Amino acid sequence: MGDISHETARTLDGENLPEQATIIHPLADELMAIANRLRLAAGEGAGTEHTQREPQRPSRSHLALARKAYALRRKRGAIFGNPDLFGEPAWDILLDLFIAQAEGKSVSVSSACIGSAAPATTGLRWLGVLADEGLVLRDPDPEDNRRVMVRLTPTGCAAMERFFDAVETA
Repeated sequence: MGDISHETARTLDGENLPEQATIIHPLADELMAIANRLRLAAGEGAGTEHTQREPQRPSRSHLALARKAYALRRKRGAIFGNPDLFGEPAWDILLDLFIAQAEGKSVSVSSACIGSAAPATTGLRWLGVLADEGLVLRDPDPEDNRRVMVRLTPTGCAAMERFFDAVETA
């Protein structure tokens, strides 16, 4: 494995997941901040979704449905005694971001991973999938370049709104 120590290799192989999460969170946030700064410096982002723009605000009824769905997901895991039985990290992230956006709150990558109700590495992986799908966008924190913020894209917000429209009419 090159120049890394045996202990680091064990951590990266998954034997010490809490330590691994401690290592990965700051590194992932920093790498995303660097990538976004490089993208902006290269001229990408001008006129695209990579620029900061005011997030859309979901309707109150959709916000209430999202809050209820998120709370029910936590309650379901607690009642059955094993939240891993019902893991849908991507959906949990989308619900968390939808609620935060409606409340005008910013969400860091680390917080989004916590909101996924999954291990940090799983949350990071799903954030990447959601970004690749065009549903979330990661931006450097304008107040702290060490942090990366995540939010729904207009496409992601519209999809969530369509979902809650369908729930309301069902």
